[in-house]
Amino acid sequence: MAEESAGARAKPYPPPARGEAFWPAEMTVLAAIGLQVALPARLTVGPSWLLPGLEGVLALGLFATTPKVLEHHHPGRRRVAIALAALVSLANAFSLAELAHYLLHHDVTKGSELIVSGMLIWLTNFLIFALWYWEIDRAGPGRRAAGEDAPPDFLFPQMSDDSIHPRDWRPSFIDYLYVSLTNAAAFSPTDTMPLSSAAKSVMGLQSIISIVTIGLIVSRAVNIL
Repeated sequence: MAEESAGARAKPYPPPARGEAFWPAEMTVLAAIGLQVALPARLTVGPSWLLPGLEGVLALGLFATTPKVLEHHHPGRRRVAIALAALVSLANAFSLAELAHYLLHHDVTKGSELIVSGMLIWLTNFLIFALWYWEIDRAGPGRRAAGEDAPPDFLFPQMSDDSIHPRDWRPSFIDYLYVSLTNAAAFSPTDTMPLSSAAKSVMGLQSIISIVTIGLIVSRAVNIL
């Protein structure tokens, strides 16, 4: 009887279907591209307009093929979103490598420029990994919105405590944005734990990028100042 009562109180999985607005992800993509545009030309691949331009084309395609409110799985949209996130991530990693190389092999006297470039790279890291988490968890936002969730990749506090309401809670984009912020700032999970190998790998990669950005570049720039 006690086991039946506990089972009745347990949160349902997956939660009921619920549409999710796409505009927070759109704004995050545009912000990440804008941060890359603000980087010095020597930290970008090829002409300074090349990658942001390509990213902009992918973003326009993503916005054009995605409804204002996600209610169903869109395989084509998800492929474009993952390709865009991968492109921005690779461009950001290249900028970090170039900045580290410049720092280690040149006589740097302008610490303020390093601090600004490091902040831009760190902020891009924070924003783009929020998109990765949003796309990875439970097979993507489309499946979550349709109530066709795969097994969870992240354990949010609301999922582990049956006393927290609403009982049919499901994560939205702001939850993944917060996970990305805390992981980038603390270099490790805080209140939300990764469950799958994919989630652990992506969170680990984000932590490495954040550690390099803050530890190697920003601290060196402060010393120069």
